[in-house]
Amino acid sequence: MYPLIRNRRLRNSKAIRDLVRETHLTPKDFLVPLFVVEGKDVKEEIASMPNYYRLSLDLLGKEVKELWDMGLCAVLLFVKVPDELKDNKGTEALNAEGLMQRAIKTVKNACPEMLVMTDVALDPYSSYGHDGIVEDGKILNDETAEVLAEMSVSHATAGANFVAPSDMMDGRILTIREALEEEGFIDTGIMSYSAKYASAFYGPFRDALDSAPGFGDKKTYQMDFANRFEAIRETEMDIDEGADIVMVKPGLCYLDIVREIKNEVDVPVAVYQVSGEYAMLKAAAEKGWLDHDAVMLEQLVAIKRAGANIIASYFAKDAVKLI
Repeated sequence: MYPLIRNRRLRNSKAIRDLVRETHLTPKDFLVPLFVVEGKDVKEEIASMPNYYRLSLDLLGKEVKELWDMGLCAVLLFVKVPDELKDNKGTEALNAEGLMQRAIKTVKNACPEMLVMTDVALDPYSSYGHDGIVEDGKILNDETAEVLAEMSVSHATAGANFVAPSDMMDGRILTIREALEEEGFIDTGIMSYSAKYASAFYGPFRDALDSAPGFGDKKTYQMDFANRFEAIRETEMDIDEGADIVMVKPGLCYLDIVREIKNEVDVPVAVYQVSGEYAMLKAAAEKGWLDHDAVMLEQLVAIKRAGANIIASYFAKDAVKLI
């Protein structure tokens, strides 16, 4: 008891604070999202995501090498599909020479040891901008899951280490896992977006890929942000179906969910610090209202402190330069 115990003794200097710090960020904590477009020598800044870019394949290879040299060892690939290749069934997603498949090969050729995860969802390929096949204004579940399984096999064939289904269709993890096993991809992992909420924080990402829904919203498949125990149920079901890593998305508003899930499961937990979270800090820092680097690190440490083993973040390069 006080005065025998004075907690401030462990805060007296930077040296002692560093020595007793409970949570540490390292480059190995990060998964780097990358946006890929067709063309050559293309580096397009995303208007709503300052200092983040869409890259053509030639520049993607250079970017991956730079990330590896910085100690960043995992990437998550997304592709911006030309409108003329979009349809209701995501046919282009299964093209062995499609942009995603070529992006996977580009990364592996540039940096063979880089861990490659791939987005598995139909919205970048859909003429409706939804994560599934649309019929009479509804998103079909089982038919979509079958396409996602074919898509996952195509990514594994191209060299992906993990597929990352972000669609929130029921049963899609089992469907994907069985398809991968049947094709001999027993070592291809699944990182499931298990607790993906219907969030307003995704706007800039949809600008990046031109994948906003053409009608309605995504609330019939993404989770209600008011729900807590549903996230645990969804996550446990995904693990039972074969997920190797589970994800909570978005990050900062859902740290209670991260901790709940971390306490309940025994697989790695990923958190996606999403585009809206990135854009808000960039905008506030540009106005001079917040210290960009200090707030960025505080947010990232909070995500890890909540229980994240992996942080998917657009701040990854900025953070690594500081830590």
